[in-house]
Amino acid sequence: MYYSLLVAACFVASVSSHATFQELWINGVDAGSSCVRLPFSNSPVTDVTSDDLTCNVTPTPSSGICPVMPGDQVTVEMHQQPGDRSCATQAIGGDHYGPINIYLAAVDDAATADGPSASWFKISEIGLPSDNPDYWGTEVLNDNCGHYTFTIPPDIKPGNYLLRAEVIALHVASTVGGAQFYMSCYQINIGGTGTASPAGVSIPGAYSATDPGILINIYQQLDTYEIPGPSPYGTTSPAVASTAWPTTATWNTADQPSTVPTVVPTSIPGGVPSSSSGNSGTTVPTTTPTTVAPTSTTPTASAPSSTSTAASGAYGQCGGIGWTGPTTCVSGFSCTVTNAYYSQCVPA
Repeated sequence: MYYSLLVAACFVASVSSHATFQELWINGVDAGSSCVRLPFSNSPVTDVTSDDLTCNVTPTPSSGICPVMPGDQVTVEMHQQPGDRSCATQAIGGDHYGPINIYLAAVDDAATADGPSASWFKISEIGLPSDNPDYWGTEVLNDNCGHYTFTIPPDIKPGNYLLRAEVIALHVASTVGGAQFYMSCYQINIGGTGTASPAGVSIPGAYSATDPGILINIYQQLDTYEIPGPSPYGTTSPAVASTAWPTTATWNTADQPSTVPTVVPTSIPGGVPSSSSGNSGTTVPTTTPTTVAPTSTTPTASAPSSTSTAASGAYGQCGGIGWTGPTTCVSGFSCTVTNAYYSQCVPA
C-alpha cells in the first residue's frame, strides 16, 4: 500500500464511529451486559501510561458477576453505539484495523476490584490471522456481528476475575500516540478445581508507545506483525499467520438481520459456591438457546414462583423470565434484577 492510502485512511478515521465491548456470551448463552463495566463513551484511549488503559475512562460500575467454568467458550461482543446490537453495521468501522487481546486478572471481588493494581495475563490474541495483509483481528469482529470467541484456560484457579477485552486500532499509528485502544472489563467468577495462577503484567505498564506493534505504519506490505503484550498463557510464542484468508470468518455481516433476536436462555447457572466450599460452580448450558423475535412489549422482570426451597448462593441467579430455581439468596446477599431474564444474588 502507498502513502495516499494512509492519508485517505486518516480522513475516514476522523469521521467514523468508534466502538465499545458491551456484551458477553458463555457457551452460546447471552449474558448481555449484566457483568460488564460499560465505558463512559466509545472514544479510544491513546495514552499507554494512563490508568484509563485498564478498563477505559470512568466505566459504569456493575454489581453483576458472570459465572463461568474452566474450558468454557466465552464470547465478547463489540458495537459502535451503546445498546445497539445491529449486525447491519460494522462492529468497529472507519478502517480501524488492528489486533484483539483478551486478558484475565485474579481479584478478591470482581465488582469492586481496581483494575490498574491487578496482575493481568493474556489468554487469547489475534492480529493478522491469515496470509492476507489486509485482514486483521478487527475484521473477524466485523464479519461476526462483533463477536470474538475464546476459551477459558482449563487449569485456572477458581475465584473472582476481571476479564479485559481490547482492540488496538492502528489506522493512524504511524506516529507516537496514534494507536487507539478500545477496551472493556467484565466481572466473572471462575469455578472448578484448577490450581494455575499465571504470572501477569501491569496494565498500564505492559505496553510502550514505541512497541513495534503499537508504533507502526500498517499501510505497507506486512509479512509479520508482533502483537503487543505477553504471549497468551499456555503458549510459547506468538502464532504465525499462515492460514488461508479468511477462514476465521463464519458470520457474514451483510446476511444478518438489522438487530440480533432477543435470546432467552433455557437456563442460567444457579449459585456459585464460595472458595471455601471448593467453588465447583455450575457450567453454563451448552445447548443452543431459544430465540424469539423482539416485540414492542417490555417483559416483566419478576421471577416466577420457585419449586425449590434452597437459597441461591453468592452471585447466583435468583430470578428472571423462565427461571424455576431459587428466588432467595444466602445470608448477606439480596436478589437484584439485572435485566428481564436475569436476577442475581449480590452483597446486601
